[in-house]
Amino acid sequence: QNPPFFDDIDQPLKPLENVENARVLALFGDSITTDHISPAGSIARETPAANFLTEHQVRPVDFNSFGSRRGNHQVMMRGTFANIRLKNLAAKGTTGGFARHVPSGEVALIYDVAMRYADEGTPLVIVGGKEYGTGSSRDWAAKGTNLLGVKAVIVESYERIHRSNLVGMGVIPFEFTNGDTRKSLGLTGEETVSISGLDTIKPLQEVPCTITMADGSVKEIMIKCRIDTAIEIEYIEHGGVLHYVLRNLAKWA
Repeated sequence: QNPPFFDDIDQPLKPLENVENARVLALFGDSITTDHISPAGSIARETPAANFLTEHQVRPVDFNSFGSRRGNHQVMMRGTFANIRLKNLAAKGTTGGFARHVPSGEVALIYDVAMRYADEGTPLVIVGGKEYGTGSSRDWAAKGTNLLGVKAVIVESYERIHRSNLVGMGVIPFEFTNGDTRKSLGLTGEETVSISGLDTIKPLQEVPCTITMADGSVKEIMIKCRIDTAIEIEYIEHGGVLHYVLRNLAKWA
């Protein structure tokens, strides 16, 4: 399977765009680990990954594990944020890889909700607490986040390697500032989020973030962009570190 990471590699580089009216795919608490995020373990029946394999004439006995199928992005993206212990606070009353499609209010598996938003042309963000991405470095935690259509992650703090991996996959990491948190802001996952100032972004710059609540009220906050260095700005502008490397190699071809 050829992943879609390089579908636009031959297109001219475009200025970085602001995030406009994004929906919250997931609202998390503290200490979300890369094991929570990344596809891992055996592939259970009646899941998006299992359904994909079944559609391609793979018998359940041959499903195997996500580790054995890590070269197939179609399987791996369907297992991202699918850990049975994950708790998405935006999908109240659920445990596991569930999300809420806000306009309809319907709760479904997080992959299905993300694809529904993609069909509607709606960008997505992840909101969380402290120590987001803790644990061992897992590249698919960032790759899967990218493939689900997540443009930005806004949390209180990061594990350093996962922050770097997000940047490497073209997903912009942000941190709350001025004591703001998901709790103090009263976030439920029903909000829309807009982030401006990205067209002139500098490393560690604070930028405006507009949060429109479910009742229509608006909260204006500042969030810190955790693109930490000038070269990481270039990675994000190219859509990720691999795009950056390939485009520079092409100059010498």
